Amino acid sequence: MTKKVSGLKIIPLGGLNEIGKNMTVYQYEDDMIVVDCGMTFPDDEMLGIDIVIPDITFLKKNADKVRGIVYTHGHEDHIGATPYVLSQLKMPLYGTKLTLGLIEHKLKEHKNVGAVQTTVVKAGQTIKLGAFEIEFIAVGHSIPDSVSLCISTPVGKVIHTGDFKVDYSPIDGQRIDLNRFAELGNEGVLALLADSTNVERKGYTMSESSVGETFDELFHHAQGRIIVASFASNIHRVQQIINAAVLNNRKVALVGRSMVNVSEVALTLGYLKYDENVMIDIRDLDRYPDNEIVVITTGSQGEPMAGLSRMASGEHKNVVIRSGDMVVFSSTPIPGNEKSVTRIINLLYERGAKVIYDSLADVHVSGHACQEELKLMHALTKPKFFVPLHGEYTHLRKHAELAEQMGLNQSNIFIMKTGEVLELHPTGGKMLKNVPSGNVLIDGLGIGDVGNIVLRDRKHLAEDGLMVVVIALNKETGQIVSGPDIISRGFVYVRESEELMNGAKEKINSIVKRCLANNVRDWSGLKSSIRDGLKEHLYVSTKRSPMILPIIIEV
Repeated sequence: MTKKVSGLKIIPLGGLNEIGKNMTVYQYEDDMIVVDCGMTFPDDEMLGIDIVIPDITFLKKNADKVRGIVYTHGHEDHIGATPYVLSQLKMPLYGTKLTLGLIEHKLKEHKNVGAVQTTVVKAGQTIKLGAFEIEFIAVGHSIPDSVSLCISTPVGKVIHTGDFKVDYSPIDGQRIDLNRFAELGNEGVLALLADSTNVERKGYTMSESSVGETFDELFHHAQGRIIVASFASNIHRVQQIINAAVLNNRKVALVGRSMVNVSEVALTLGYLKYDENVMIDIRDLDRYPDNEIVVITTGSQGEPMAGLSRMASGEHKNVVIRSGDMVVFSSTPIPGNEKSVTRIINLLYERGAKVIYDSLADVHVSGHACQEELKLMHALTKPKFFVPLHGEYTHLRKHAELAEQMGLNQSNIFIMKTGEVLELHPTGGKMLKNVPSGNVLIDGLGIGDVGNIVLRDRKHLAEDGLMVVVIALNKETGQIVSGPDIISRGFVYVRESEELMNGAKEKINSIVKRCLANNVRDWSGLKSSIRDGLKEHLYVSTKRSPMILPIIIEV
């Protein structure tokens, strides 16, 4: 009797139907590996939330099977959840030098993580984790040391591209290893899991080096200060900004904690190169003429607390935007951030700045492959099965259609959702029972302690405000000793709404007297009656429903 061959399970815990929060689990029998461990930013409904990470309930239940996390590159949407995950589940980390350097810097800030085993792997090398052999393949992206992974399993080879683009003239000279992808395609690829971010864009992504030429031109003609907003992790971009500053005899100051931190790590590891005399402290700007200054800052996505946002609103203690400044947005808005970015641009114009952004000049190129580059990846690897990754549903669907155009049978293409389980065999694939998945919300130091009920209350408070009702009752008789006193926050200003407040007090008094007349001595029941009666009264009067918090004091 022949032994039944186990299948390879592919389990995305994030990165599907969303931008960011990338995490994919591969399982063969009792061995699991995790590819990437990313975060994303909260949407508008997640009031007060700092970041969002994947739910790792499934990994914690299978902790004895997890052999480690393997990283494709050092962007936050691929490494940002690492400290939070490692505080709950210990496992070794594998990645390229810069990627692990950024992670280790991040772990130092999280003192609750403890000791972590890290292993640096170069492009071209292979590691073995349980049943898996993982080869690191050089690719181009908007951060150095980016790799794709070839995961060899007993069932076949899987290529996990991570984020990539085909750049024939990269800043750091690390070109995508197209030859290796072609070799793997000839050897036979069971499945391709590929980046879908730019699948709607035709043609090819421009080379990062083209941005440097634009910077040189802009800097040459600028008369005043130059302020460039970019992603802190886009080290190639930061290097080109510094190069253009040096070429035009300007000093450079860095603004934003992440910009300073990432640049320090990149400089220490040799991925960022500049003369120390070029850099100045942001507090020393006034010591130099305006035409000798370049500021590189965070805030290209309009984040409220980032450097550029505070400059635009006049709240930054070292940089105030003034007439004659040139502000360059060296990025494009992430979907959902368009309004925030537009608001910052308007504020900058109001302060007299000249603003340069993507639609006005080539000050940004994407780090993701467009349609023709994706077609090239499919043509070289010739996968039997295909799973589109990294994108909202539209991106995944469009990438599936592209795979069909490349000759792949529709039945061999799987558009997955977070938490779904795909089991692959050389003869076919099938969907299994889902695993626990979803969003874990990070608020301050809390991991997952803010859930739907808390978010609902925050939304209620934000939209309708709060009314606190305080009553003192005699412990023996239940009669009102003092009050009711009403405190309003975010609903109405009490002093300007005396008629409404007096009506509310009369309503509360009548509710309390009615309950006491009916011998109600259950304070929770009395609170509920006050809450319901006052809510109805206020809605009739104002067509608003604040959160009502009754407090009963026994004396």
